[in-house]
Amino acid sequence: MSSIEDKLKGATNKVVGKIKEEVGRVTNDEQLEGEGVVQNLKGEAQTAKGDVKDTVKKGIDRI
Repeated sequence: MSSIEDKLKGATNKVVGKIKEEVGRVTNDEQLEGEGVVQNLKGEAQTAKGDVKDTVKKGIDRI
């Protein structure tokens, strides 16, 4: 998977996670809110993975 795909999936997971979190909070659904938090964190990790791939590729390109 490319860094762009990782970043795109990460951004999608962060948005969906935030929506779930807010809907869970508004509807007082702790499970949904928790799922949103977890999905948001997954998105953050995917975005970071994409950033690391970019950094490594740039480092390799300089060699």
